[in-house]
Amino acid sequence: MSAETVVVTGASAGLGRAIAKEFGKRKAQVALLARGKRGLDAAAAEIESLGGKALVLPTDVADAGAVEAAAEAAEERFGPIDVWINNAMVSVFSPVKEMKPEEYKRATEVTYLGVVYGTLAALKRMLPHDRGAIVQVGSALAYRSIPLQSAYCAAKHAIVGFTASLRCELIHDKSNIRLTMVHMPAMNTPQFDWVKSRLPHKPQPVPPIYEPEVGARAVHWAAHHNRREVYVGAPTVGAIVGNKVAPDLLDHYLGRTGFKSQQTRQMDDPSRPDNLWQPVDASRDYGTHGHFDGRAHDRSYQLWADLHRGSLIVALGVAAGVLGSVMFASRNGNRQRHG
Repeated sequence: MSAETVVVTGASAGLGRAIAKEFGKRKAQVALLARGKRGLDAAAAEIESLGGKALVLPTDVADAGAVEAAAEAAEERFGPIDVWINNAMVSVFSPVKEMKPEEYKRATEVTYLGVVYGTLAALKRMLPHDRGAIVQVGSALAYRSIPLQSAYCAAKHAIVGFTASLRCELIHDKSNIRLTMVHMPAMNTPQFDWVKSRLPHKPQPVPPIYEPEVGARAVHWAAHHNRREVYVGAPTVGAIVGNKVAPDLLDHYLGRTGFKSQQTRQMDDPSRPDNLWQPVDASRDYGTHGHFDGRAHDRSYQLWADLHRGSLIVALGVAAGVLGSVMFASRNGNRQRHG
């Protein structure tokens, strides 16, 4: 069996890098797209140490032509693309009243249009073969927005709408291409070191926090199963379901708590570099994890149950059958004793 060819955007650090390594340890051929060359080179070395193959392709996903060129280079090196994972993102921590038009534009171009451009490049190559998988990395914030991240939340909402439209078209065309979204919880990634922020204190993921490897395992699973959406972590399920049931209640709750929960107690440096316009890894490799290892979960029991729901249903059915038989036998025995 030939090695799987995978493209991962936003692969230089954080969740994207964890995803790339998850495929790499399964001997995949991974094309790594991001702007930061140092992070890409380090990710490539990690993948190859795990037994996979890597191709470094410095790319700004906000540039459709650059994404198309990267896709062409990936196929030229590794052959037909089996899996395309759209993960790249940027965000701005800021009240809406302090946001700049160009910041909304940039966040939208990377986080939303980067997914569109990646999907178009993947479809161009997968449709002629009528095979392949496209995985959109979503978020609980794609359904339940929070304060201070309006640009990011809006972009993630847009990805849901775009993906749903495309899914309908693939069904109409009877296509065998798989399309899925994996919605993430708060994750311990380096983005909180480099995100553009106007907050007085250092930004943090809203607890509870998960290690990026939890999300990476979910993405790998989604790439090989025909599931519409995958929710990672109980907080993601709670946010999405809660927003359907009581959105107004959540609006007021987040209005009271959402500012404090996204900041640590440490003051932030307003002059520190951020990655909205340029990569920030020229001086160091940021790696996969952020600074929250001591608070982050390395597994999700909800995710395990979700990915094994078929087996769980069978097991519950068997258990119910056994329990029913025991109760029936017990009642029968009681009748015979008292008959």
